[in-house]
Amino acid sequence: MTSRSLPLRGRPLVCAAAALIAPSVLAAQSLPLGDGHVTDHPEAGSVYSCRSTFRGGGARHDGPWFHGDSWDPAEKPHVSGHVLWPGADLLLKPTGDSVEVEGNGLPMHEPTGAFPISPRDSAYRYDTNPNRVGAQHLDFEIPLRPVVAARPSCLPMGMIGFTVTGVALYSALDDAGRDAAAHEIQDDCDGHPQANAQYHYHSASPCIPGVDGNQLVGWALDGFPILGMRDGTGAELTDRDLDACHGRKEDVVVDGRRYAYAYHMTRTYPYTLGCFSGELLDSTLRAVRAGLEPSRRGRWGGPGRRGGGRGDT
Repeated sequence: MTSRSLPLRGRPLVCAAAALIAPSVLAAQSLPLGDGHVTDHPEAGSVYSCRSTFRGGGARHDGPWFHGDSWDPAEKPHVSGHVLWPGADLLLKPTGDSVEVEGNGLPMHEPTGAFPISPRDSAYRYDTNPNRVGAQHLDFEIPLRPVVAARPSCLPMGMIGFTVTGVALYSALDDAGRDAAAHEIQDDCDGHPQANAQYHYHSASPCIPGVDGNQLVGWALDGFPILGMRDGTGAELTDRDLDACHGRKEDVVVDGRRYAYAYHMTRTYPYTLGCFSGELLDSTLRAVRAGLEPSRRGRWGGPGRRGGGRGDT
């Protein structure tokens, strides 16, 4: 199986209107709630978390989209607004044994909602997220030829990978250690910002090109590729098809480089990764944390602009 190659800079323009329609396609069924599936060891269907105690943040109130041990994405509100980011940037440059990753964390060719959430937004009733979306200074390395570790490692809170559109991927957990996709109110692309203004996804965003297929949708910080929700035959994958880290052994070729392992996104929790299967570079997590700093003008900064159509504010 050969995945779509990730070019070094930019991607084809994706129609914003299609991005706004896509959530209803991915959210066509009730999903099992992931609350409580947090472990201190690798376990399929769970998040192996580096954090054992949680701060209790996240959305303020649960809503009518919860039904016992399940939740219905089609019933969950979204943050309104349609903000475009023409200065969004992502650059991948293979050098030696590493791939240099530079970007500002803003979504390329895809919108965000209007953040902070306005008190006039119906979503404010459940989630008063006061954070804005802002450019980051991301400059770090991932392995060019990743190696499966002798033992999987835990996922930190914060960035664990990134999409082909330049958006940070977080684990499935919110600050309270709950299923973030179910509890937190996000925009039409299933994204939102955290306290340092880093916009991110906790799940399989419908605004990632190829997410409902078998294409390259991003990279984990251990260097392994992340693919969409289906296999090469078009069958949708579930936790039963994947290992404890939400990946599996398979032959994947990206930009001429061959990988023997890949993660897959799924419709259900834990959505992206359950743990890291590969060996991380010592410098990667330090550099990722250091990149969460006030945005600069020029390449790293600049405001977004609001787009037309549904959800304008």
